Amino acid sequence: MLNTFKRGGVHPDDGKRYAKDSAIETPAVPAQVVIPMSMHFGAPCTPTVKVGDLVKKGQLIGTSDAFMHADIHASTSGKVIKVAPMPHNTMVKCMAVVIQADGNDEWAEGIPEEHDWRQLDNKQILDLIKKCGVVGCGGATFPAHIKLAPNKPVDTFIVNGAECEPYLTCDYRAMVEKETTEKLVTGVQICMKVLDVHKGFIGIEDNKPEAIKNLTEAFKDLPEVTVLPCKTKYPQGAEKMMIESCTGRQVEPGGLPMNVGCVVSNVGTVLAITDAVCHGIPMIERLTTITGDCIKEPKNLRLRMGVTFQEAIDYCGGWSQQPDRVIAGGPMMGFAQYQLDIPITKGASGILALSAEKCQVGEESPCIRCGRCVVACPMGLVPSQLSIFSSCQAWEKCQEYGVMNCVECGSCVYTCPAKRNIVQYVRNAKGHVKAMMNAAKAKAAAK
Repeated sequence: MLNTFKRGGVHPDDGKRYAKDSAIETPAVPAQVVIPMSMHFGAPCTPTVKVGDLVKKGQLIGTSDAFMHADIHASTSGKVIKVAPMPHNTMVKCMAVVIQADGNDEWAEGIPEEHDWRQLDNKQILDLIKKCGVVGCGGATFPAHIKLAPNKPVDTFIVNGAECEPYLTCDYRAMVEKETTEKLVTGVQICMKVLDVHKGFIGIEDNKPEAIKNLTEAFKDLPEVTVLPCKTKYPQGAEKMMIESCTGRQVEPGGLPMNVGCVVSNVGTVLAITDAVCHGIPMIERLTTITGDCIKEPKNLRLRMGVTFQEAIDYCGGWSQQPDRVIAGGPMMGFAQYQLDIPITKGASGILALSAEKCQVGEESPCIRCGRCVVACPMGLVPSQLSIFSSCQAWEKCQEYGVMNCVECGSCVYTCPAKRNIVQYVRNAKGHVKAMMNAAKAKAAAK
């Protein structure tokens, strides 16, 4: 029997056929990049450069004194022509540094810098990861140097190779192509070294047999790492679901993976860790899938931070038909976009362009109490009730019904015959509940 999580889940059309056979390509250096100061979970960075400055590729251009942040670097060499709020793919606008490329694509002094990871101690490894601004590439964009230094004992490292979000295939390509496979093997060993663990898993959904076969061969000389086929079921790649599938352990509601002795990283994150530790290369590019039934030539691209969605789409031949919507990320957890002059960021796993036929969006209507969302929820919540409480602004009820435990996977929305925007209701409720909890803490501290 294939490994999987036991509760809930759905089976949407995976849409992998559009881009899965497209080898990773690297477009030419762009004429300009727009690099946001918020591309990570945590405090936004403050620009360290000003208009008129000349910068080199890999140079630090944004940082913060906050504990929870990830440094930001120039993705090419050139001249800073603007430092101002600019469009962002998950916010309306965000402070950004605009660099006009000089065409030389020249590295900053000291980059690359070769290291033998085996000769580095844990502090040196974590310092390199932090210095290079590596974050999670699966969407959460959590700073990697913090995740790899848990404050509880762990015994297992898990690579999330599920890529369960429909249509996205960049992680799949990384798991089947030679260059990235070699980097993945190295990165897994680096992560296990810094965590001081001797048991590792790579969880891959069984709709990716070539990746399972390739990585089984690649890790054959590392018996401590098991390539584990998992059932194709969304959201198999959610962190808590992946832990249950690989180890049988269940993270308690509101808990963290380290509470059950695990740390989980996405394929792209591990590749970025290899670049940082072995070569001192900052996270200035990432793998992104440009796909959907409205993209003329769906591709998997290695894109610089700051390249616009429009440029990436143009590289893929533009539209095959006018899309009904363009989504940053995948169809289940992504964000619909209202313009295309927005930049690729560290969390940009995909650009998805879909026709109205594929979107299947209808008018929202009142909940009919069918219970399909309850059956589908992998966290054991009652999404229908949460959406009703949120619409009534009953924030205490939302908290009582566990709204903060929702992973926002969208399984509830996928199954809802009333077309209710449950995840949006949940996100709104989470903001209010967080504010309510913070106010309660402040009040308690003041006593």
